[in-house]
Amino acid sequence: MIVKIKSCGLLGIDGYLVDVETDIANGMPAFDVVGLPDAAVRESRERVRSAMKNCALAFPQKRITVNLAPANIKKAGPLYDLPISIGLLASSEQLEAEPLSDYLFVGELSLTGELRPVAGVLPMVMCAAEHGIKKVILPPANASEAAVVSGAEIYPARTLGDIVAHFKGIQTLARFCVDVDTFFRRQENYPVDFCEVKGQENVKRALEVAAAGGHNCLLIGSPGSGKTMLAQRLPTILPRMTFNEALEVTKLYSIAGLLPEGVPLLSARPFRSPHHTISAVGLSGGGSVPRPGEISLAHNGVLFLDELPEFSKEALEVMRQPLEDGKVTIARVNATLTYPSNTMLVAAMNPCKCGYHGDPSHKCTCTDAQIRQYLGRISGPLLDRIDLHVEVPSVKYQDLARRADGEPSSQIRSRVERARKIQQERFAKSAGIYSNSQMTPGMVEQFCALGKQETDLLKTAFDHLGLSARAHNRILKVARTIADLAGSEHILIPHLAEAIQYRSLDRKYW
Repeated sequence: MIVKIKSCGLLGIDGYLVDVETDIANGMPAFDVVGLPDAAVRESRERVRSAMKNCALAFPQKRITVNLAPANIKKAGPLYDLPISIGLLASSEQLEAEPLSDYLFVGELSLTGELRPVAGVLPMVMCAAEHGIKKVILPPANASEAAVVSGAEIYPARTLGDIVAHFKGIQTLARFCVDVDTFFRRQENYPVDFCEVKGQENVKRALEVAAAGGHNCLLIGSPGSGKTMLAQRLPTILPRMTFNEALEVTKLYSIAGLLPEGVPLLSARPFRSPHHTISAVGLSGGGSVPRPGEISLAHNGVLFLDELPEFSKEALEVMRQPLEDGKVTIARVNATLTYPSNTMLVAAMNPCKCGYHGDPSHKCTCTDAQIRQYLGRISGPLLDRIDLHVEVPSVKYQDLARRADGEPSSQIRSRVERARKIQQERFAKSAGIYSNSQMTPGMVEQFCALGKQETDLLKTAFDHLGLSARAHNRILKVARTIADLAGSEHILIPHLAEAIQYRSLDRKYW
C-alpha cells in the first residue's frame, strides 16, 4: 500500500513541501530511502526501526521503499524521521491514511520514540500555511516558533506513541498557542545602555548618525579607548524592529538552530561579534550543508568586527558584495541559495600595530612603513563601503571620575526614529529602500542636491583627500542623514562638513 505524508525541507530561508511516499511490498526484508537523501536521512532507517519497536508498534518485515519527492533536490537532516515512521504505520495499516493528509509532520526521533527538535521549523510552517496545510505535528521544543505563524494549528507531541494515540482517538494532542503580540512588545530588553559610557561625546554622535541612516562605521583608536563598549550599545539606539523584520531574523536563527527554546520571536536587534580567526565561509555562509553566516545572522542588526586588520584578507573581501547588495548568494551544484544580509557593519581597529599612533599619552614604537603596512591590510574597496571612519581618543581621567550619567539610549533612539521616519516618507514609493545608506546613485542625485557653497566645499575635500566616486556618494548620504537629524530639508555647510570629517582614513597622513 502506497501512502503519501506531507513534510517540508529548506532552500535558503524558505521552506518547500516534501512528499514522503512509503510503499510496503512482499519480498526480502529491505528498507530503501530514495530522493537524494544525505547521510542523516539515510540513517533515519535505524532510528525509525528502533523508535517503532520501543513504542510497541510493529515494524513491517517486508520490502520498504521511501521516496522523498521532489527527487531532484537534496534532502538533509533528521527532520524526516517522523513523517517516514507515520508513513510506515499507515502503509502497514496500523493507522488510517485518510486523516493524515491534513497534517504536516516534522521531527527527529530518538531510539525510544521521543521527538527531538529540528532546525528551520518556522519557515517550514510558513510554507505549509501558504499551501493550505494548517495542522502541524512537531516536537514540543519547536512549538513556540511554529505558533508564530498566523492560522497554523500546532500540535506538539512528546513521543511517537502519543501521535498514534491521537489518530486512534485514544488521547488527543493539545493545540499549542502563543500570544505573539504581547511577547513581541515585552521582549526587547538590552542589558547595556549608552548612559554607561563616560566621555567620547564625538563618537556617540557619530554612532547616532550611523544608526539614523543605517550607515557602516569604522572606529579607530588606541587600546582601552572604549571602541568595543560603544559598539555593543549601538543596537540600543537603532529603531525598534517591525514585526516583519523580527520574523525575518527569527527565520534565520531557526534555520541555523540558534533560536532559544521557548522563544517564539526575536524582537531585539541582533548583535554578532565573531572572532578574527573566523573563516570566509563562517562569515558569509555556506558549507557542505549550507548555513547562514555571521553577516546574515546579523540581518537587521549589527555585525561587529573587532581588530579588523587581524581578520584574514579572504574573509574581509568576501563581505564586499553582501554589504553592497544586502544579500549573500551561495551557489551549489544542486541549488543556489540566497540569505539576506541587510546588516550594519561596525568595525574597530588600532591606528597601528602597537596601537598608540597619534595617542598623546603613549609613545608609538612603529615606523611609518609599519603603520602603512598595518593599515594596508584593509583594502580600499572595503573602506569605500564604510561610510563613517571615526577616531576614538583615549578617555580623560576627569571623564572617568565624573559620577553623572550620560544621555540614555532611549533619548538617542527617539532622535534616530524621527530621522528614520523622514526617510520612510522620502522613500515611500521606492521598493526595498528604507534608509539613506540604501540610496541608489539616482536617488543621491535627487535627494542630496547641494548649493554653490556646499558644492565648493565638497570639491575641495574631494581634491584634497583623493576620494573615490563611491566615497563621494557616501559623504553625500551621511550628510543627508545629518540634515535629517537636524530636521533640515536641505544639506547645509555644517551637515556636509561633519560628514567629510568622518572620512579619517582618506586623509593623506594615513
